[in-house]
Amino acid sequence: MTTTCSQAERAAQARAAELRLAADDIDGVVFGWVDNAGLTRVKSVPLARLGQAAEHGVGALPCFDVSLVDDSFTTTASSSGPMGDLRLVPDLDRLTPLAAQPGWAWAPADLYAQDGTPHPGCQRGFARRATEAVERRGYAVRAGIEVEWVVADATGDPAASGPGYGMTRFIEHSDYLRELLRALTAQGLTVLQLHPEYAAGQFEVSVAPEGPVEAADTTMLVRHTIRAVSARHGLRVSYAPVFAEGTIGNGGHLHVSLWQQGRNLGHDGPGRHGLHPEAEHFLSGVLAELPALLALGAPGAASYLRLVPSRFAGAYRCWALENREAALRLIAGSATGQANAEFKCFDAAANPYLEVGGVLAAGLAGLDAAMPLPPETTTDPAALGGAERLPASLSEATDAFEKSALLRRSLGPGLYEAVLAVRRAEAELFAGMPDADVIEAVRWRY
Repeated sequence: MTTTCSQAERAAQARAAELRLAADDIDGVVFGWVDNAGLTRVKSVPLARLGQAAEHGVGALPCFDVSLVDDSFTTTASSSGPMGDLRLVPDLDRLTPLAAQPGWAWAPADLYAQDGTPHPGCQRGFARRATEAVERRGYAVRAGIEVEWVVADATGDPAASGPGYGMTRFIEHSDYLRELLRALTAQGLTVLQLHPEYAAGQFEVSVAPEGPVEAADTTMLVRHTIRAVSARHGLRVSYAPVFAEGTIGNGGHLHVSLWQQGRNLGHDGPGRHGLHPEAEHFLSGVLAELPALLALGAPGAASYLRLVPSRFAGAYRCWALENREAALRLIAGSATGQANAEFKCFDAAANPYLEVGGVLAAGLAGLDAAMPLPPETTTDPAALGGAERLPASLSEATDAFEKSALLRRSLGPGLYEAVLAVRRAEAELFAGMPDADVIEAVRWRY
C-alpha cells in the first residue's frame, strides 16, 4: 500500500499516475474515507496536484473523528475541536478511474498527523494493523461485504415495483443495472451477483473476496459507483439500515474465510461441516465478542430497527450451517475456495474498516484461546426459548463495546474513545424518538 512508502516514493508513484491518468482524460482525483458514524467523506484535487497530495497529503479536520450522523460533533478527552489538522494521504495502489464519472478517478485515503506519523484514529490503519496481526500468525483472511441499497425517485418513494427478487423489478431497471455492471467491471471489480432484493426498491451486489483492507476499499468504491450510476438515471440511493418502518433493511453482510498456506480452513477439515480447528476457534472468538462488535458493524440507532427476529438480519448470537436467522451463517460452498462464514447482523451503515478490523481482532483472540464453537442452532432461533438475542438498541451495544477490553486494546485508546463517544452521543440524540422519525432522520445520510 503506497501510504506505507516514503514521501519521495509516493511522489514518484504519483508522477507516473498523473501521466497515465492524463492519457485517459482524467481531470481530478477524489479521496474517500469513512468516519466513525459510518458516513463516507471526500476531498478532491486537480490531477496536477496529485503528486503534492501523495507526498504531503491534503488537510482534514480532526473533529471528524467525533462527527455524528447529523453532522454535529461530540467530544473526547483527546479531541481538539476546531484546532489542529490532519493529512489525507491517498493510496495510489487503489487509484481507479471512475467509469460513471468521466474525468474523475478515486482512491481511498489514510489519515496522518502533520509530522507524517500515522493518525491513531485512522480506521483504515486499524484494519491494516489487524490484517498484519493475522499474517504474523501465519494466516490470511479473505473477505467481502455485500452491498444492499434502495433506489428511490425524486419524491423519495421506492422506484422499483414488483415482488422481492422479482423479474418485474429487474426488467424495469434493466438499463440501470446493465450500466452499473459495466461500470463496476470497467473499474477492475469482479461481480459475483447483481439482483433485486426483498424490500421495495432494493437491490444487492456482491463482488469477489479480497484481503480485509482491500475488501473494505472495494466496498467504498462499489457504493460510490452505485450512487454515481443512480444519479445518471435520475435515481436517489439509500444505504440506511432501514428505509421504511416495518420492512427488511439494508444489510452489509460480512463474509470471511481463514486460510493457511493456500488452504481454506473452512473446507475439508475434521470438524463440523468441514471446519479445521483453527477456523472453528477463529469463528468462536468472533461469536463471543459479537455483542460488542455490533457497535462497529451496526453503528446507528436505525441499525436496531433492522436487527429484529424473522427478518433475515441475524438477531441472535448463534451459528449454523445455512441458517439465515443466525448471526453467523456458515456457508459450505460448492468448491474448496467458496466455504466461508457470513456475519448477517452487520448493516450498510458500518464503517467497513472498523467492521473488518474488529472481526479480525476477535477472531485472533479465539485462535489464541483455542475457543470451541458452542452447539449449533439448527432451527429458527426465534422459536427457541433460550436463544440469546444480540443487543436490541444502540445503547445496549455501546454498553457491550465499553466493557470489551479486547476492542479497547485492539483499536487503541484514541480510536476506541472516539467510537465510544460517537455511539453514546448518537444514542442520546435519538433517545425517545419514534421509530419513523429515526428512519426519516437518517434515510438519506448513508
